[in-house]
Amino acid sequence: MSNKDVAAEAVTGSGKTLAFVIPALEILLKREEKLKKMQVGALIITPTRELALQISEVMGRFLQGFPQFRQILLIGGSNPIEDVEKFKTQGANIIIATPGRLEDMFRRKADGLDLATAVKSLDVLVLDEADRLLDMGFEASLNTILGYLPKQRRTGLFSATQTQELEKLVRAGLRNPVRITVKEKGVAASSVQKTPARLSNYYAICRAEEKFNALVAFLRQHKHEKQLVFFSTCACVEYFGKALEVLIKNVSIHCIHGKMKHKRNKIFADFRALKSGILVCTDVMARGIDIPEVNWVLQYDPPSSASSFVHRCGRTARIGNQGNALVFLLPMEESYVNFLSINQKCPLQPYPPVKDVVDVLPKLKAMALGDRAMFEKGMKAFVSCVQAYAKHECSLIFRIKDLDFAALARGFGLLRLPKMPELRGKTFPDFKEEAIDTDSIRFKHKNREKQRQKWLAEQKEKETPLKKNFIKNKAWSKQKIKKDKKKKKAAKRKLDEESDVDDEDLNELLNDTRLLKKFKKGKISEEDFDKHLSSAGSSCPKLAEVDSSDGDGE
Repeated sequence: MSNKDVAAEAVTGSGKTLAFVIPALEILLKREEKLKKMQVGALIITPTRELALQISEVMGRFLQGFPQFRQILLIGGSNPIEDVEKFKTQGANIIIATPGRLEDMFRRKADGLDLATAVKSLDVLVLDEADRLLDMGFEASLNTILGYLPKQRRTGLFSATQTQELEKLVRAGLRNPVRITVKEKGVAASSVQKTPARLSNYYAICRAEEKFNALVAFLRQHKHEKQLVFFSTCACVEYFGKALEVLIKNVSIHCIHGKMKHKRNKIFADFRALKSGILVCTDVMARGIDIPEVNWVLQYDPPSSASSFVHRCGRTARIGNQGNALVFLLPMEESYVNFLSINQKCPLQPYPPVKDVVDVLPKLKAMALGDRAMFEKGMKAFVSCVQAYAKHECSLIFRIKDLDFAALARGFGLLRLPKMPELRGKTFPDFKEEAIDTDSIRFKHKNREKQRQKWLAEQKEKETPLKKNFIKNKAWSKQKIKKDKKKKKAAKRKLDEESDVDDEDLNELLNDTRLLKKFKKGKISEEDFDKHLSSAGSSCPKLAEVDSSDGDGE
């Protein structure tokens, strides 16, 4: 409010949305020149559409008292042309957006929307979950957007895990920012715990093949509560989400991940309205999302970055409420507990062993045998899980070479191991493949099975085995490095090809230079020099000008 740029950090569920919505409106109300229909005074950017929707709801409540301002929500999952038409007909003074859709809107001049002109009147820019927005993933979009915005503006960055890198703050356009850190009441000044005080944070050590059984037992015991279950990949959400729907009776189970395009908003709204239920999700739901009365946040896989751990836990224990979080770790990952308490100021306590654990893995296998869709989902989930593990930010603790692939595959209830580079050349006596031809597993969905049979018949006619596009003996995680090397080599080759001097000319030139050096040192006579030169057919008429001060070095 006192015209300064701000980088604010406060624990999850402490009310950061109000901390920028109210000042943004105050600043717009204090403007000397009132905003016109097509003039944008405030812009709020956030990494996910769910969070944008949520901020829009909060803003909407305040705008009921200020009908002179209009807001527009620009997020993916809808037709961009509809957004363009809405903006043109209704106008907007406040934009709440995700980076991708907002960047797209700036390029819609041909459709009659001149957003670059509309934002010239901008007073306030807010980056919510700023550290995530300033990460590499959004860098290109954010740079494009910031390029359109006026330099004279107030900028606010908000997050529970604020970036400390000055360079990133400057890139967001902050000038001499005021840093604000809101601590928990009663927490010692020396401590900077990043999770709410009323959050009970636990960890459980489970072997890979016991992890899913423990999760199912836990969820069955907490049926009447509201729970979030985080997995590391979209494929794992698809597979385990479907499995939980079958294994946990009389509970509403929803699945949400980043690759769902159109259903996400409805699923999110439905789950928010529930009194109890389970939401199986990826990190798309980790930040900023305010779901009422979440009792437990379960992390089946630890997230790929330590800051995501804090954000995941923060979906519970919001605004002073009690909440619980539990992360499942493999025995070899136990040092992660210590790492989190030091790196993220996030202390964890051991959770007592889950009681009444039943082996549900035979049921998982039966589901895969009964429906090819489930069999394929399991294989994809396993592959994606291994890939995610290989990319873990904390690679000293999460080392792919320490991973017991056989135990992991048993924990996924796989019928056989997938063909993947990470497993090639290895034997797994601890993994017992099912004595079944997996090609004979049919899709439950009749049309899909019909299409598969048709495709199989076509392949048989061709009598040529399908070539797979992966590189032999190369883990996928290492293929990118090889691609980059190839690109560099190709670029060098191209440069060599485009060069005016070919190898033959170059050799000739070197020989001539050597001759000249010998002649200048008196090692050969002028006659010899001319003779050699004329017989070689000198490639350089200006050889006399070559500087020979380097001695006889070749």
